[in-house]
Amino acid sequence: MSIVRPARRTLIAAGLGVLAAGAAAPTAFAAPTPSAPAATAPAPTPLRLDGPTGPEHVGAVQLHLVDPARKDPWTDSGKPRELMATLHYPAHGTRGHAMLPWLSEGAAGALKGRYPGKLDGHAMPLTHSADTAPAARHGRRRPVLLYSPGFGSDRSFNTLVVEDLVSWGYIVVTVDHPHDSGEVEFPDGHVQTRTVFGANKEEVTKAVGVRADDLRFVLDCLAVLDRGGNPDAERRRLPHGLRGTLDLGRVGAFGHSLGGASSAALMHQDRRVRAGIDLDGTLYGPVVTAGLDRPFLLMDTADHDGLKKDPAWTEFWKHLGGWHRCLRLADAQHLSFTDIVALAPQMKGGFPQVGTIPADRAVAAVRATVRAFFELHLRGRVDAGHLLEGASRRYPEVGFIA
Repeated sequence: MSIVRPARRTLIAAGLGVLAAGAAAPTAFAAPTPSAPAATAPAPTPLRLDGPTGPEHVGAVQLHLVDPARKDPWTDSGKPRELMATLHYPAHGTRGHAMLPWLSEGAAGALKGRYPGKLDGHAMPLTHSADTAPAARHGRRRPVLLYSPGFGSDRSFNTLVVEDLVSWGYIVVTVDHPHDSGEVEFPDGHVQTRTVFGANKEEVTKAVGVRADDLRFVLDCLAVLDRGGNPDAERRRLPHGLRGTLDLGRVGAFGHSLGGASSAALMHQDRRVRAGIDLDGTLYGPVVTAGLDRPFLLMDTADHDGLKKDPAWTEFWKHLGGWHRCLRLADAQHLSFTDIVALAPQMKGGFPQVGTIPADRAVAAVRATVRAFFELHLRGRVDAGHLLEGASRRYPEVGFIA
């Protein structure tokens, strides 16, 4: 089944009403002559994302997290660091619960302003995550994964992979990092757009460190939530049944681009994270020379060719003491690891950096690889490991580099 469902064109025929004027006797109270109906703009064509492949329903709750121990490092306001996150979890059912939008209204408007013309005539997709649906309770705790997006991207930009992981029994928390994420809408309606653009290596290195601190704080908040507390700053209602479902002894982290670098930095700082993935992101900070002693997966494209062309990858690789692999997604480019690869064919004029790999194959291959890695290293399922050797007939797009 294709992962991308091409949006259908809606043809609207606009015609002028024609009034047949007949002879009529004059009257003092003649009825007004009907006017032709005003032409209406065509309804926006919805962008679409296919649903997950696993047996579990997907629920989600949005969290506004405020860290009183840190001031926001990107402003001079002295205000504490604030984050937006979405916790996705296996749900008992979804009936009566609306599906969350891919982007909130304010964030969607900001994104359209950032890419003028690209999204004209389109409505943002809905996810397959039911807002605050009750959590599924099967008497066991679920492994927990943290997801960090690319520089200038949003936490929803890997919904296809995130929802698929949840449908196979994981809890996945996606995190926006205000000022270097693209568009972050808070509960009061204000949208923080990007103010950090990576003007130099020092600024990017700082961003990775800030993100690692963000993710560590999110882990602390998840411990509160698992004990039955409510870490949301507004104390908004949490889904029923979440307490006691998070296995914080089995935590993984993954991310795209700068989010992948942040996952490595997080593992360097915090031993609660047992395994991590970097999807095509250059690495920064102390982890490059310190390495890691726990499982880590690098995945790139031929354009990046990290182990040959990226000095940070080659240095990092030398210092990896745990299980490690480098895989490559064939015919791909940087955004092939994100939802953009599935949305681009539906947009006017497409979108750059998605490569020539068919969208459905890119999504299927990245979903399968990420899941196989965490199945092996968080659930101990050795049979999942064959894909990580790049020898799968089912996913020939995944190549083994080292």
